[in-house]
Amino acid sequence: MGSSTAYQLALRGLKVLGVDQFTPPHSFGSSHGKSRIIREAYFEDPLYVPLVRRAYNGWAKLQARSGRRVLTRTGGLMIGATDGMVVSGARASALEHGLPFEELSAKEVRARFPALQPPDDAVAIWEPRAGVLNPEAAIFAQLSLARSMRAELKFGEKVTKWRATDEGVEITTHSGIYSAARLVISAGPWMAELVPELNLPLKVERCVVYWFDPLEPDEVSESKLPIFIHEYAPGKTWYGFADFGDGVKVALHHQGETTTTHTVRRAVSDSEISGIRDLITKFLPGAGGELRNSTVCLYTNTPDEDFILDAHPEHPAVFIASPCSGHGFKFSIAIGELIADQIAGEPSRFDLSPFNIARFKAS
Repeated sequence: MGSSTAYQLALRGLKVLGVDQFTPPHSFGSSHGKSRIIREAYFEDPLYVPLVRRAYNGWAKLQARSGRRVLTRTGGLMIGATDGMVVSGARASALEHGLPFEELSAKEVRARFPALQPPDDAVAIWEPRAGVLNPEAAIFAQLSLARSMRAELKFGEKVTKWRATDEGVEITTHSGIYSAARLVISAGPWMAELVPELNLPLKVERCVVYWFDPLEPDEVSESKLPIFIHEYAPGKTWYGFADFGDGVKVALHHQGETTTTHTVRRAVSDSEISGIRDLITKFLPGAGGELRNSTVCLYTNTPDEDFILDAHPEHPAVFIASPCSGHGFKFSIAIGELIADQIAGEPSRFDLSPFNIARFKAS
């Protein structure tokens, strides 16, 4: 969210300062791991569909401007029980927004995509426009372009505090004090530390992603295996990607332990590896070779798993961007554009009221 906002503000010719305690793209938060799913038939809620459509347009423009491969179309499968959360939600979004899709039986999935072996009672929603984003390439491209448009980027500087002033805002880092008319806080799992006065009901979740050597390289190649999200038990999902050269990437979604940025367990246990391997053996056997790599990322979850995109209720010059509850990266280029619109005083392209802070006070 930060890199996209800096890029979009720089595009508008505004004077931009970006500050990060690390050097992005980095592996300490939620924006690493070589791949992120982008999909239109959004099972979480149809309200996200127009936003992801705008994001597709933004990623295409970024790819053209930067010359970097950011988005790869693979198609996508949402798999599970016909009345389950994933399939019924994806179907509803596709129907509401007139998206192209097919509903496939388990037998049809196995025939068209032999790497995947869903059980006989499963069905799948096939959406042809789904694909894979490269998060590191996307962040690097946006920051490089922002810098080329005279954005000033300060890396390795941790923000220790901020305050509102008569002129706008002031932030303090270990290296100095900076002033500006507006402030965007897009700190992900560090958000609660920077706005403790809001008492936001956020939980940081530890999530592990894995890369396995394929046993059947052709079956799990980029041209044969689409992205997939599979609800293998009620309310429990895992997801995966083709082998883009680093192995087949798979992970559980929203099944991690609660943690903090200071106490997160970065080591991956044998039992965690064994658990994900059981799913591979059942449903993706061609990917069941040796574990090549694993890493930990952090989800920062709201109670309703929707985003926070809103002005600070006490300081209108401050905008809170994310947390995104583990499903935000695909939208980030569009969200950066929305934030830049707000700061530049332009009309909003989308209704952001579902993402306001006040909803937590009312609950």
